Amino acid sequence: MIIDGLQYANWSDAIFQQMREGGVDAVHVTIAYHETFRETVANIERWNRWFERYPHLIMQARCGADVRRAKQTGRTAIIFGFQNPSPIEDDIGLVEVSHTLGARFMQLSYNNQSLLATGCYEAEDPGITRMGRQVIAEMNRVGMVIDMSHSAERSTLEAIEYSARPIAITHANPASWHPALRNKSDTVLTALAETGGMLGFSLYPHHLEGKSGCTLESFCTMVARTAELMSVDNIGIGSDLCQGQPDSVVEWMRVGRWTKAVDYGEGSPNAPGFPPMPHFFHDNRDFANISSGLAAVGFDAQDVAKIMGENWLRFFDLSFGPMPEGPPRAYDD
Repeated sequence: MIIDGLQYANWSDAIFQQMREGGVDAVHVTIAYHETFRETVANIERWNRWFERYPHLIMQARCGADVRRAKQTGRTAIIFGFQNPSPIEDDIGLVEVSHTLGARFMQLSYNNQSLLATGCYEAEDPGITRMGRQVIAEMNRVGMVIDMSHSAERSTLEAIEYSARPIAITHANPASWHPALRNKSDTVLTALAETGGMLGFSLYPHHLEGKSGCTLESFCTMVARTAELMSVDNIGIGSDLCQGQPDSVVEWMRVGRWTKAVDYGEGSPNAPGFPPMPHFFHDNRDFANISSGLAAVGFDAQDVAKIMGENWLRFFDLSFGPMPEGPPRAYDD
């Protein structure tokens, strides 16, 4: 089982075919950065056309059983997620509507302050907001995973505390390995693991030691050290692969509509495009390199299988449906 916890590719039949060549069984795909609800629905419509056009390559997944069916039928399961809460606007009712449409992950913030939480580029982090507490409870109720990949430290720790269900950091690495703004402290990673949450290791060069020059050995050694901290049961891959995207897309990702200025975040503002991927991971056909690298640093076959997909699948089984014991309590000030 190979599952990728996050991609934002310039989707095409060629990429879908590469997924099959690489044996990728499921991918959490970003369908919204700064889009409103209606714009997100338009993105879902686009995906519906792809599902119709390429039914032999991809299918939509809403639960772990769908991922298993995709594998059995030789297809890649596509799981929708938001990298920002903008699709729910300021309406908590849109959490359930979005879940009904297939969304299974939502970040409580991107890089900036949102109505729910603080992004990792803000100078101050006041934590989860009043609306954020209510949205966490609603996401818990319906079965939408709280993702804190781009969120700041206090907000992330509070999301772990307030959520009645395990949360995810779908695409980030330990800050102790490479101190990127979006990489996470050992304090966060420990709290995440103690509550049954999942970390997806990012292959985006700005988050790697050595950036585009990162070696497979360095990456896999980092995974091994993180397994010692978090347990091998709480880690997976979240490549953050942006394959085929033009450099202009970085402006949408980083700037959206919130500023007239240019603010590209990590990396040089004079070179805002996508950096080259590390030599061992160019596209979806290269997951086997990671499997081999994990084995080379000492993981046995069972643990390699967990990291490459089985942990994510177990997490999907536990997370994508309604709360089994009824709705969680809402958190008031």
